[in-house]
Amino acid sequence: MALRVGLVGCGNITDTHARAVREAGLETAAFFGRDPAKAEAMAARHGGRAVATYEDFLAVPLDVVMIGSPSGVHAEPGIADARRGRHVLVEKPIDVSVARGRALVEAAEAAGVRLGVLFQDRRKPALVALAAFLREGGLGRILLASARVKWHRPPEYYSASRWRGTLAQDGGAALVNQGIHTVDLLLWLLGPVARVQAVAARPVHAIEGEDVALALLQFASGAVGKIEATTAAWPG
Repeated sequence: MALRVGLVGCGNITDTHARAVREAGLETAAFFGRDPAKAEAMAARHGGRAVATYEDFLAVPLDVVMIGSPSGVHAEPGIADARRGRHVLVEKPIDVSVARGRALVEAAEAAGVRLGVLFQDRRKPALVALAAFLREGGLGRILLASARVKWHRPPEYYSASRWRGTLAQDGGAALVNQGIHTVDLLLWLLGPVARVQAVAARPVHAIEGEDVALALLQFASGAVGKIEATTAAWPG
């Protein structure tokens, strides 16, 4: 029998998750979102049913839950589902609070379920090959790494959203939202970071978080690195 999947969030990314569930041959069982109309629309497009409350969602027989709600509300539903014995797959980041992220990890470990965070760049063939090449010593000793995420987001990207760019729900902006995939790749390819020096600013967008960030990294291996992230680059 196909694994039964429930989806939380019902925004743009959940539509992508639902297509992935279908293409993987899994069963779409339920949707829950803050806006009941969006949950109903998701169910009409992808199958399964929309539920009105999270208590109703927890009552649906499920094997896996995919959480695509705003970043600041990932851990709470994930903990509730892990305690129900469901495997949990969370959109990046795991949450915007270290304490809440750690609580989700601990809940999954205590329940004996799998917990994952969606960092899909780790599945790109070229990056998989690069990771293997590095593990085999193909580049020798790594001394320096440089990563850049120079993107553009128009003002309405933030102003039309209730959570993007906020500290409570986005945890910041350009680094934790757009740049986080590249941060993850640096950790995956080069190992843990022992020391960080950073500066962040918001010279363009009217948001709480940063639209420009620069960090200098010292890896536990002794390598050093730099990451630049922005959503204020000129389009194109």
